[in-house]
Amino acid sequence: MDLEVKVRGLILDPTSNSPIVILKDSSSDSMLPIWIGVCEANAIAMEMEKAVAQRPMTHDLLKNIIDQLDARVEKVVINDLVENTFYAVIVLRWNGKHILIDARPSDAIAIALRTDSPIFVSEHVMRNSKNTITSAEFDQIEERSEADDDWMDLDDEGTGKYKM
Repeated sequence: MDLEVKVRGLILDPTSNSPIVILKDSSSDSMLPIWIGVCEANAIAMEMEKAVAQRPMTHDLLKNIIDQLDARVEKVVINDLVENTFYAVIVLRWNGKHILIDARPSDAIAIALRTDSPIFVSEHVMRNSKNTITSAEFDQIEERSEADDDWMDLDDEGTGKYKM
């Protein structure tokens, strides 16, 4: 069975400074963190913030191709977890056929957000992930992450008056 999820947010891993996308199960308090690349995090963040680039970015290009082919993304599914690596498929509908496209979860999520398509996680993936968290745990992580960013708000008195 697949569980529908929503993108709850993006945070930085305080240890590795790697971006993490947080997927929240729509029917429970469970959340699934997936470590992703910086470029993919940027693509997800741009769509979440409805920011528009001057020229199409990679995921925008893919959406445009899908649209021009008269296909549609029915859903994306994070469908497997092997040796700490998540796998996903993009389910397309084209010419009356279902087409499954292998994808990294981050790319699948970026496409789903651009096409307003639902995102699912297979139940066994959610169950077998060692990193699921609750909403309360996420809120604590998010608070720490925001506190770690406080240095960015320091004025000249806090940082000295060094010029670059």
